[in-house]
Amino acid sequence: MMFSRTWKRSSSAVLFSLACLTAGAQKKPATASVAAVQSLPSVGADWSQYNGDNSGRRYSTLSQINSTNVKNLTLAWTLPTKGLAVKGTPVVVDGVLYVTSPNHVWAVDAVTGLKLWNYERKSPGNMIANRGVAYLDGKVYFGTPDAHVIALDAKTGKVVWDKEVGDVTFGYYIAVAPLVVKDKLIVGTSGDVSDVPHALYALDPANGKQLWKLNTIPSAGEPGADTWPSEEARKHGGGPLWVTGTYDPELNLMYWGTGNPHPVLAGNVREGANLYTCTILAVDPDTGKIKWYFQPSPHDTRDWDAVETNILFDATINGKPRKLLSHASRNGYYFLLDRVTGESLVSTPFVPLNWAKGVNAKGEPIPDPAKEETPGGVLIRGVANGSANWPPPAFSLQTGLFYVNAEEGWSYWYSALDASGKPEDHQGGSGISLEENSFLLALDPKTGKEVWRRDTGRNTRNYSGLLTTAGHLLFGGDAYGNLYALDPATGKSLWHARPGGNLTNGPMTFERNGRQYVVFGVADTLYTFALPQ
Repeated sequence: MMFSRTWKRSSSAVLFSLACLTAGAQKKPATASVAAVQSLPSVGADWSQYNGDNSGRRYSTLSQINSTNVKNLTLAWTLPTKGLAVKGTPVVVDGVLYVTSPNHVWAVDAVTGLKLWNYERKSPGNMIANRGVAYLDGKVYFGTPDAHVIALDAKTGKVVWDKEVGDVTFGYYIAVAPLVVKDKLIVGTSGDVSDVPHALYALDPANGKQLWKLNTIPSAGEPGADTWPSEEARKHGGGPLWVTGTYDPELNLMYWGTGNPHPVLAGNVREGANLYTCTILAVDPDTGKIKWYFQPSPHDTRDWDAVETNILFDATINGKPRKLLSHASRNGYYFLLDRVTGESLVSTPFVPLNWAKGVNAKGEPIPDPAKEETPGGVLIRGVANGSANWPPPAFSLQTGLFYVNAEEGWSYWYSALDASGKPEDHQGGSGISLEENSFLLALDPKTGKEVWRRDTGRNTRNYSGLLTTAGHLLFGGDAYGNLYALDPATGKSLWHARPGGNLTNGPMTFERNGRQYVVFGVADTLYTFALPQ
């Protein structure tokens, strides 16, 4: 059965224009400042995991599609899934592309788009997103809305095993794409509509057996427990895992970001830093032990998670070669850390903000008590949705620049507490953006300073991820319905298409039979482009 459709280039010049967009980008020269040889290799022909490789850079070494011929891109195939939006990044292994939405997995021929099999599962739970599958030794693994992890035979789609990780009746589900690390499958629970603590798990890929569990809310007596006022406060928990981690095999460390504490806005009932919520964790994959941590948002009261992808790269800082971790957080700060030790090297806002008084000696922002929510409300410089979100950023080894889709503006926040000072619901208040503009930022990763920017949405949000390639290209999308390819050094537009909706995932690329393809998710449909044959 053919489960794709052909999109004729001549059908509509409006829907599929190859004209260049030039508005919005501010040109400044950019030069590479990263190590010529990275300790973590970049992805090539296959795209075998959520970020393509362990680094999270989303930089492909493929260059058949490049800045001189990208204007000739044509549609190769589409895959309409006829359901929920595709928010995960597809995985391609040995010519088979695997893509998901909640409770669904499809396997298709990566060259033709021909459906090979599909798996559908009926389950309760939250359907907000599924980020994709992990692949290992002939099996694909994914999480479900009722917090199960399921292993499927990659050739047939038949269930190999099914493991419940969390209890859906308590609000647990799994949105994150699992991460394969050596002989373990790493996955975390998601959910923030109920007051429950979350955890990161290592499972045996052969049978789903739990190998270790890392509570992101420490138990009594454990390090970090004293950053909560009481056991009762810790039970309300938080710290979900929303976005797949990265991994350095040489250091044998994984890097995961965690979500917000609960109740979400009512910080008065959980005084303290509330570890390990809104935290970057460096974790030993063999034991599940935390090696170091850095908290971008101590005592968060705005649902500004720190789950955004931790990008790993090597560069020289002050004359010293260093292994680095870069992170553009939802709270509007850019952080550069030494990924060996967690030492802070840069902590600086990438958009205008006023919720923090500065940073402490560890480089972590200091919340300003004057900007905390009150019954009468408070005005904040910064958007309610956060200055960055789950859509993956990218990093180019050619330009040495860090790219992130960002938002800036103003928001209004208020608390909703009962007569005893406790939250009236799970939130304990609310926030609303008064002004919210989206743009693509190119940052110098060694300083966090802006190099160029491009408008991606006036008074709206842009939930698009990014991809860079050795073809000197930066792929992404905006809130005006464009898929685009830009010059990563300047932001100049080199190609765009208008598929009839906005990009909803992180684009990816792969090569099969000597031909390079670029894949975008737009609502419930995959669009795959290549150069004409």
